[in-house]
This record gives sequence, structure tokens and C-alpha cells, in this order.
Amino acid sequence: MKRAGSLIVVPLLALGLGACGSTVSTSSFKGEAQAVAQRISDLQSDVTAASEQKLCNQDFARAVRARLNTGGGNCQQAVKRQIGSIDGYEVTVEKVAVSGATATAIVKSTWSGKLGLATLRLVKEGGSWRIASLE
Repeated sequence: MKRAGSLIVVPLLALGLGACGSTVSTSSFKGEAQAVAQRISDLQSDVTAASEQKLCNQDFARAVRARLNTGGGNCQQAVKRQIGSIDGYEVTVEKVAVSGATATAIVKSTWSGKLGLATLRLVKEGGSWRIASLE
């Protein structure tokens, strides 16, 4: 079970890390879309700061934390194991779509010189947007 948790964490953490401490721009989004982009920016900042507690308690959705808490470890331990393996990653939020308490964000990333697009799914929990999955 520990391996399944790690498979969730690595891509999510990789999306959070920006080169040289840069931040995700949220200025082109309005309303709830801006709040979603801000959560992605927070994710990036928390990875850069290696703040396992903030990642687990503020950035990840309950379902992600539950998966990471299985297998004899906990979310913070799983994040700590993975955070050191990520470097030189840049992220740009391209598009955000909000539908009630769920949202998707199309994120452009560059990692090791390779450009890619990914979709982050977010859920609103307790009034805040949380990262639920990466596709």
C-alpha cells in the first residue's frame, strides 16, 4: 500500500515545484477560478518550502490524505520521502473550469526540458479548494 501512496504524491508534488522559487500567476483568473489557481500556487510554495504539514493539511483533499495514510505511514511521511526527488520543474495554469464544488485546471509544465499538459482535479472542502487528483 505504501507504493500506491507514493504514486499519488510524486506527480502532485512535481506540479507544485517551480524553478528558482517562482510562483504560479493567478491574476488572469477571476472569482472561484482565481481561488483554484491560488491553491495551485499554494501547492507550489508549500513544495518549495518543503512544508509537509501544509501540503497534507491545506493542499491535499481528504481522499488523497486517506490514501497516503495507509500502509503503516502517514501523509507527511509519504510527502517527505518524495519531496527530495523533484527538481527543476516549472508550472503554468492554462485554464480553470469550476462546476459547483469541483474544478479542473489544465496545467502546462516543463520538467527536465520536456513540455507537458496535465489536468488537476480539485474539490471544495470546508470552504477551500483542495487537490484531489492529477491526470
